[in-house]
Amino acid sequence: MKPLKPDQLRRMTIQELEQELDKLHHEHYRLRVQQSIRQLKDTAALRIIRRNIARIQTILNEKRRQNQ
Repeated sequence: MKPLKPDQLRRMTIQELEQELDKLHHEHYRLRVQQSIRQLKDTAALRIIRRNIARIQTILNEKRRQNQ
């Protein structure tokens, strides 16, 4: 999993960002389950996903504020 670039995310629509956010939430849940049963090899993936979620939420808030 790679970190998402903010400029790449800003080009996406609100709907695309929400879909990506939903996908990342599911992936984060899956990785947490793997970690809890000691099957997770790449522990850095959790950190990257959490940061990607935060990036998307920040950009979604920016876009929503612009539309008001």
